[in-house]
Amino acid sequence: MEHLFQAWQAFSADCRAVSHILLFSDYDGTLTPIVGRPRDAVLSQEVRDKLSALARQSDFSVGIISGRSLAELRYMAAIEGIYYAGNHGLEIEGPGLNYVSPDAELTRSIIKDLAGQLAAALESITGVIIEDKGLSLSVHYRLVKEEEQDVVAETFKKVTSSLTDAGKIKITTGKMVFEVRPPIDWHKGKAVESIRREIMSLLKLERVLTVYLGDDTTDEDAFKVLHRPEGWSVFVGQENPSSAADYFLNSVAEVEKFLSRLLELR
Repeated sequence: MEHLFQAWQAFSADCRAVSHILLFSDYDGTLTPIVGRPRDAVLSQEVRDKLSALARQSDFSVGIISGRSLAELRYMAAIEGIYYAGNHGLEIEGPGLNYVSPDAELTRSIIKDLAGQLAAALESITGVIIEDKGLSLSVHYRLVKEEEQDVVAETFKKVTSSLTDAGKIKITTGKMVFEVRPPIDWHKGKAVESIRREIMSLLKLERVLTVYLGDDTTDEDAFKVLHRPEGWSVFVGQENPSSAADYFLNSVAEVEKFLSRLLELR
């Protein structure tokens, strides 16, 4: 894994070798710092302006791919003319694209019922945040006292185990969060590939360069499908040899610097 700025000459060359660049990014921990409450992860005006400026350029397509619901992601980012993929890509919206996974829709009622069960089971533990995102569900425990975090994990497993065993849901984990998703083979990597195909078809392009930035385990699926010369995968955080990403940036602040460099480059 190499720091992206150390590889800038190669990155610049790859950018100049194509007529169109796809810039995809996670939201939390990548464009905004990780915070205790999801609602407090406010996108800075500086980052919003840079993404907007890139999106306005004819040789760029910009997208944000997040575990948040599509509606919340669109509200939090508030950038016109870009692609939004919510619920890890189970719902996608953008220029020429409007998609909701029909298989995921079948799980919506299960997710709703489960959110109620988890809320009841975990109500005595201060700091738990349960997000029913329609097509998926998140249980955040970043604000939970350290001595109670094992209780959250045990309770979560107890409540969800019967549905998991029956194949009605699947569980993934992230940074201080448990995720409940539909039991289908879909993730951020497939969302990236799907959006890329649609853009290439819409713009009649034979080749594009795809860049993806992310910081969490859910972003690894996107990293795995992007390698030079067609793609650049960028982990946001301290160098992480276990990540499938080929490059890294140390922080959200460096992501903003990267966006500035990208604007200057093109």
